[in-house]
Amino acid sequence: MVDTGAESTWIEATALEAIGIERRKKDLQFQLANGQIVTRSVGYAVLMVDKSETVDEVVFAEAGDLQPLGARALEGLNLQVDARRKRLGLRPPKDFLIKQFH
Repeated sequence: MVDTGAESTWIEATALEAIGIERRKKDLQFQLANGQIVTRSVGYAVLMVDKSETVDEVVFAEAGDLQPLGARALEGLNLQVDARRKRLGLRPPKDFLIKQFH
């Protein structure tokens, strides 16, 4: 799942612990889409989607938490959401965007 409105990527805590990701920042507060405030830990991970990879902070999600790929990871992976096709794709180069509008 991708949430372009969420800054952080959330991954199940047991999955992160199983691959050795450590809780580096503890007791951080996050506001969920429904307004609820929750406290979670954060660690650092290498995230890979297809052939793209980036390093980012990941939130240790608990039971019942959604587990979205956040906007910051999308940026680092150089990916964008193709809503029509419901998939991720590479972002066009910035000079391509400039040429389209000038």
